[in-house]
Amino acid sequence: VQLQASGGGLVQAGGSLRLSCAASGRTFTSYHMGWFRQAPGKEREFVAAITASSSRYYTDSVAGRFTISRDNPKNTVYLQMNMLRPEDTAIYYCSAKASSGIYNIRRDYAYDYWGQGTQVTVSS
Repeated sequence: VQLQASGGGLVQAGGSLRLSCAASGRTFTSYHMGWFRQAPGKEREFVAAITASSSRYYTDSVAGRFTISRDNPKNTVYLQMNMLRPEDTAIYYCSAKASSGIYNIRRDYAYDYWGQGTQVTVSS
């Protein structure tokens, strides 16, 4: 599976962005998909995930502001980000998890494939 993330950019605080992640391969529907981010000088952290059956998980700091979704016919997962804050500034990575378990869906080690990342910068 190859993942291609896009949609990052520079936005003012309070603004919105939508990230997209296009996946290759014919088994997209069986993968759990995740978004992670890494800010300068910080470790990569979980942002959101959507399972193959479209259950959604969010880290507390983005719940209510971000929405993850997937379009299976298009092999694409999205991250709609609203009410952006300066602390959301990071490189955002999409990822795919081949195994069916969800107990570790918030852990980056559980994911098998990663996209190249897209920069999101939120100015104050």
